[in-house]
Amino acid sequence: MAGAAAHLAPHSGSATRFEANVATRDKPWVKYALLGIGLSYFALFLLLPLIAVFVEGLRKGWDAYLAALIEPDTLSAIKLTLIAAAISVPLNLVFGIAAAWAIAKFDFPGKHFLITFIDLPFSVSPVVAGLIYVLMFGAQGWFGHWLAAHDIRIIFAVPGIVLATIFVTFPFVARELIPLMQSQGRDEEEAAVTLGASGWQMFWRVTLPNVKWALLYGVILCNARAMGEFGAVSVVSGHIRGETNTMPLHVEILYNEYQFAAAFAVASLLALLALVTLAIKTYIEWRAGLTQSEEKSS
Repeated sequence: MAGAAAHLAPHSGSATRFEANVATRDKPWVKYALLGIGLSYFALFLLLPLIAVFVEGLRKGWDAYLAALIEPDTLSAIKLTLIAAAISVPLNLVFGIAAAWAIAKFDFPGKHFLITFIDLPFSVSPVVAGLIYVLMFGAQGWFGHWLAAHDIRIIFAVPGIVLATIFVTFPFVARELIPLMQSQGRDEEEAAVTLGASGWQMFWRVTLPNVKWALLYGVILCNARAMGEFGAVSVVSGHIRGETNTMPLHVEILYNEYQFAAAFAVASLLALLALVTLAIKTYIEWRAGLTQSEEKSS
């Protein structure tokens, strides 16, 4: 009886595997239908609008396109966008590394509160974030009278735009690093300390090399959001043309003034920056995957 059971066991196992394969093998039309839905969605909601931006921007020819980009107000908007990104991204880089390292490597009171706090900009509307800064630093805000007495401008000036940009972008670096650092654990850092490494040596030679691709990925996402942010910046900027307008705000003004070609020309520049960001992101993902494959093979 036992021999019969042993004789039947392989056949029953094979049958089970065969049934599982049959159950998970979809018919060809299912695959092509899903592929068609995905490609149609991509073409309709992503590719077509992107093409339309460049087509409308070039509708009046290259001369009008370039003239819209070198117009003084446009150059001011580009400059301010780059300034806001150049300030907010490094600050968020430092915060993201410090927060991720603290959360992944240490246990301390308020750890879960810090994790929740990092996710706050994802759940709060950017417009609300802008209003918070107006409430704090506006003329009638908590610090408004003190700022006015010392001739310091936050709202309707560059500092307010930078603060709003920092708020909406600070989760990106930390959120890329925290899961990776938690999965890596503390063994390598503890081994480095045991061998006599200082805190900075441990960071530069152990921690940073292990998270460099996730760090670059987070910086790219943070920079993309910083350059494309509209809601929070719109509230604190005051829409002062040539002074406090970033590129997204300048696009809105041009569109509202029926300067459609100029609006789409500036929008196409933002779209081009997004495509460059996507290309860099894809390259980083490829390099990270290649590095992981090399580490596994070795």
